[in-house]
Amino acid sequence: MTRLRNVVCALAVAAVVGMAGANAATNPIESAVADPTRSADDRARDERDHAVEVLTFFAIKPGLVVADVFAAGGYYSELIGRVVGSTGKVYLYNNAGYAKFAAKPLAARIDSGRLQNVVVIEKEVGQIGIPPGSVDVVLMSMSYHDLYFKDDGWSVDPAALFAEVHAMLKKGGELAIIDHVANPGTGSSAAQELHRIDPEFARKDIESRGFKYVGSLDVLRNPADDHTKAVFDPAVRGHTDRFVDKFVRE
Repeated sequence: MTRLRNVVCALAVAAVVGMAGANAATNPIESAVADPTRSADDRARDERDHAVEVLTFFAIKPGLVVADVFAAGGYYSELIGRVVGSTGKVYLYNNAGYAKFAAKPLAARIDSGRLQNVVVIEKEVGQIGIPPGSVDVVLMSMSYHDLYFKDDGWSVDPAALFAEVHAMLKKGGELAIIDHVANPGTGSSAAQELHRIDPEFARKDIESRGFKYVGSLDVLRNPADDHTKAVFDPAVRGHTDRFVDKFVRE
C-alpha cells in the first residue's frame, strides 16, 4: 500500500509539473522570449528590460497588428513579430534619421532572417502609409522624447506624428510608451541634452492629442538613476529610470 501511495504521489507531482511546463510553453510571450534562435544580445536585453512583463502589460498576443514607431534596430519588432504570429503583423517603422542611427543593427537583424511577420517601412512622418484604423497597438520605445529633440537633419513635428498614429490605430486601440525619466517639472527640455522627458509632461501631452491614459507599469523604474546624466552616459546606459505608460485612442 505504501508503495502504491508513493507511485500515486509521484504521478500527481509529475502531472502538476507537466501542466506548469505546458502553460509556459503555450504562453506566446514567454515562448517568444525563450526562443533559442534569437541573438545573445537580445536575450541579455530581455532580462534587463523585463520583456515578458512589459509585453504582457501591453497585452501583446497572437493576431494583433502592431506598429513599432521609430523602431531603430528592431529589438521589439522581432520579438513582437514572434508573438503575433502569422495571423498578425508588425510594422517596423523608421524615418531616415532613425534608419541612419540604427543602420548596422537593423541591417544585421534583417540579414539574419530572424524577422517574422514584420514589414519594414522607411518613410518620413506624414508619408508612413499604414492603412487608417488597421492597427491594434502602436509602440514607441524610448523614442517619444525625440519628438522634442532638434538637430541638424532631425526634426519631427509632434502634432504630425500623433495625427498619423491616431489615424492608424483602431478606436480603442492602444498607444504604448516607454521612455527615460527626466526630473519633475522639466517638461520636454531634457530631451535636447539628456534624451529624457518628464513623465507628467508626457501624459498631459499625449492625452491632449486624442488619447486617454489608462495605466502604468513600474518594473523599469530605477531610483538609483541620476536624472542629470544623459542616457548614453556609461554610468547609466542600459539602466536608466524608465516609465511604461499605456494609453487608448479615443
